[in-house]
Amino acid sequence: MSNFNPDKAIYLQMADRLCDDILAGTYKADERIPSVREYAVALGVNVNTAVKAYDELARQGVIYNQRGLGYFVAKNARREILRARRAAFMNERLPELFRQMRLLGIDISEVDEAWGQR
Repeated sequence: MSNFNPDKAIYLQMADRLCDDILAGTYKADERIPSVREYAVALGVNVNTAVKAYDELARQGVIYNQRGLGYFVAKNARREILRARRAAFMNERLPELFRQMRLLGIDISEVDEAWGQR
């Protein structure tokens, strides 16, 4: 059973995990992903929750269904995931990071130095 964040719907977290696997190269373009049932069992969730995750990914164009064969990674899935995540980072996370930096008196040069040490 997997740990889920209570602040975000489980099906969205499941979709994020599949996207992480696609970005990591676990699943490549036109490659079959686990069935809805397999994924639900692996994560210890209700099948209906997994269906919602797969429906969301299909709506986003990340996966597609081949009737009788299962779900597959879309050709441009990796590019679409990166595009969406970069936009979310720039529009949602970065402004909050900048706000925290201002509050804490952290200069961008300190961040640049820390980045260089990684």
